[in-house]
Amino acid sequence: MRDLSRGLRAFWRDPSARGLLGLTLTLVGIATVFYRRVEDLSWLDSFYVSVITVSTVGYGDISPQTPAGKLFTLAYVVVSIGVFVALASTTAHHLMAAKGLAERE
Repeated sequence: MRDLSRGLRAFWRDPSARGLLGLTLTLVGIATVFYRRVEDLSWLDSFYVSVITVSTVGYGDISPQTPAGKLFTLAYVVVSIGVFVALASTTAHHLMAAKGLAERE
């Protein structure tokens, strides 16, 4: 548990990690508002679709039905998945470094 705490503190001290987190949250927020307005989903369903899409889980239980929603989702996937993978990689690096399993910078 101490290593986890140390890794998360190191993550939070890293400006690029905080930037990736902020960008990911911004993209999820934009997508949530978009799906709420264009696809007429509830706020919870809109947030759910945004997170499931960016994390590449893609259950498929809720999907865009409108042409605008489908086009937006294509662009959202292209942009957000790369950002999410970078965030996950940076997080893993900090956690592994705290455990002594990664090269420290």
